Amino acid sequence: MSEEIDLTGDGGVIKKIVRHAKADADGPTTDNPVVDVHYEGVLAETGEVFDTTHEDNTVFSFEIGKGSVIKSWDIALRTMKVGEIAKITCKPEYAYGSAGSPPDIPPEATLIFEVELVACRPRKSSNLGSASEERARLEELKKQREIAAATKEEEKKKREEAKAAAAARIQAKLGSKKVQGKGKGKAK
Repeated sequence: MSEEIDLTGDGGVIKKIVRHAKADADGPTTDNPVVDVHYEGVLAETGEVFDTTHEDNTVFSFEIGKGSVIKSWDIALRTMKVGEIAKITCKPEYAYGSAGSPPDIPPEATLIFEVELVACRPRKSSNLGSASEERARLEELKKQREIAAATKEEEKKKREEAKAAAAARIQAKLGSKKVQGKGKGKAK
């Protein structure tokens, strides 16, 4: 596992890389400030999941630096690359503070997010065409994730079938050796 990185210098936002991005992966820039993320958020105190995109296999999109997400996300996502998965621990002052976010997040809660940076892209104008393009793009992302999940499941099934077949072959060999051994014993 990789080391913890204190992104704020005061322990307010701690990042631990779970999976590194490829060396040539892009990260958010001023030209590509809109990010798509896949995440799960838990309360540090209880481990209870309060929000996730895993259940419906969606992505969450936002523009970095616009204040549309909690402060820790703006800070942490700037440091990530596409394909990277990181565990981000957010102290209350970088999350929802003394107010919390009822009913799911109590006041003064430390939050832990496992975040995957799926994509970075340029800001788009909000005309009707780009909204439908965005929906199509998100649908395509969702399909790609579903295909990847199905492929992974199929590979797992093939591995299990191969293990069962190997076990059956070994069992058959052991069984035939016992039969051969008994037969040889009678011939003597």
